[in-house]
Amino acid sequence: MAKINAPKMVYVQGEEMTRYGMELILEQWIEPHVDISNWQFYDLSCVSRDKTEDQVLHDLVAAGAEIGAIFKEPTITPTNEQKEALGLKKAWGSPNGAMRRGWNGISISRDTIMIDGLKLGYQKKVLFDRHAVGGEYGAGFGMVGAGKAVTTFHPADGSAPVVVDERMLKDSENALVTYHNPLDNVEDLAHHFFSRSLAANVTPYVTTKKTVFKWQERFWGIMKEVFDAHYREDFRAKNLLEHSKGELSHIISDAACMELVKWTDGGFAFCAHNYDGDMLTDLMAQIHRSPGFISSVLNGKAADGRPIKEFEASHGTVAAMWKRHLEGGETSLNPLGMVDALIGAMNHSARLESPEKEKEVKAFTDRLYNAMVNVMTSGKGTRDLAGKSGATTEEFVKAVAAEI
Repeated sequence: MAKINAPKMVYVQGEEMTRYGMELILEQWIEPHVDISNWQFYDLSCVSRDKTEDQVLHDLVAAGAEIGAIFKEPTITPTNEQKEALGLKKAWGSPNGAMRRGWNGISISRDTIMIDGLKLGYQKKVLFDRHAVGGEYGAGFGMVGAGKAVTTFHPADGSAPVVVDERMLKDSENALVTYHNPLDNVEDLAHHFFSRSLAANVTPYVTTKKTVFKWQERFWGIMKEVFDAHYREDFRAKNLLEHSKGELSHIISDAACMELVKWTDGGFAFCAHNYDGDMLTDLMAQIHRSPGFISSVLNGKAADGRPIKEFEASHGTVAAMWKRHLEGGETSLNPLGMVDALIGAMNHSARLESPEKEKEVKAFTDRLYNAMVNVMTSGKGTRDLAGKSGATTEEFVKAVAAEI
């Protein structure tokens, strides 16, 4: 068979065990069947970022904004110890913020990956959207003593300053923190969340801590306005709001933790602020076996309205397994999360090109996914699924290649 000519896509290389695993997968699962010469590869390892003074990050963000389809391997945000060990000039910050800003991030969608024939934590699909910007991640802070703290806002139009907060600090040691939550794209987030919840036939919940954090009330307000104006009747028609008398449900973030643990039947969707969503999806991942069984997609929007989507695994670089690999020991890496992301990026890049190209690429990615699942459910999966008799990293890749 002739190779499929893959459309343009940005491929972000990471490091450690996940980079090694993806190198095997590209070599044995993708390149024998797909011409990937249109893909643009960017090395986002710590050493590459250090060598280029982070220019590689700026370049890939620009390319992603232009092309609109991105796949990212797990990367390292170096600690001070890793800075010394790798000989870096500095402990480079997380690249995720630059990506979310550069691609006008609206939502990070993290959903359960469901596999027929494999019993996981949730019985039916669970969807989760977290606001992709704002919150503690961009906080400014200072360690201060006793005194007076005043937070003053200076409007861009030059009008009179506004004192947002003023307080006396009596303790001799305080962490003084300032952050904000942008709300301009919450309407886009609402449309994204409700439309995909409706398509999946699941019940939507918006979660905040607005009872205590009063500033979160507007987030809930925008979500409810969009829901009532555009989605409520469609959800009612599908009987997806029976528990809440036909209205959108709000759930306090504390209660959301408990419900994620209890509602293992699945079939629901949550939407939350950035930090709450980060914590709650980590909990969801543990219930659903591990982060390797959770998808992760950054949904952004180009200036002309084109969708920008960055697909990645929700887990890290699997450093402990990489150390074992370097020492010559056997490893058993389950690549499901990464391959699910790669398939998503390939399908999205094809969708952006044409319906014909999407059909061609999807025929291959479906075959690839089915081959991987067949091996996983046949008792020849990696050791997280099959126990001590499971396949090593290399054996699993080889077995799926044969199945393809």
